[in-house]
Amino acid sequence: MSETNLDPVFSEARTFNGYTEKPVSEAILRELYDHLKWGPTAANSCPARFVFVSSDEAKQRLLDCVNEGNLAKVKSAPVTAIVAADTRFYEEMPKLFPSRDFASVFAGKDDVIADLLARNVPLQGAYMIIAARGIGLDCGPMSGFDTAAINREFFPDARWQANFICTLGYGDKQSLYPRNPRLPFEAACLVA
Repeated sequence: MSETNLDPVFSEARTFNGYTEKPVSEAILRELYDHLKWGPTAANSCPARFVFVSSDEAKQRLLDCVNEGNLAKVKSAPVTAIVAADTRFYEEMPKLFPSRDFASVFAGKDDVIADLLARNVPLQGAYMIIAARGIGLDCGPMSGFDTAAINREFFPDARWQANFICTLGYGDKQSLYPRNPRLPFEAACLVA
């Protein structure tokens, strides 16, 4: 990718706090998933699951779980994705990695499952953000919500567990704050 192609995904991209009224169609959400699904995960486990909250009824259920400081963001977004972990992701492993018996590596091993989910679910959520920006959507990832409430409301069988939420849509530039700085290479990196 040229630097010009990366700019809309990273250096020019912003976290939006409000959105225009332009809808995000299911076709766009399918396109989004069709891109993000190709991002690598440990043993091709693909443990993240995505709930694209877009109906008025589902939005209200989600708003009841969101911290006050994030209510306006979620209200204005045409879609909010709940990025969740499938605690039984390994049941799909015979399809995802058929040459090895990974299902038995994870089945019944809560610590091993939690370890894989802790790294790979946020990773797939990050792929979602990159893919969304790549297809022209704006994003607002956030942690300000009651995890237990979302899990009760959207995942009553407890198989899926919320990791973070992310608004998706076409950002309203009026909702942007001045951009905060990032750490320079010298403060964030070592070359060993």
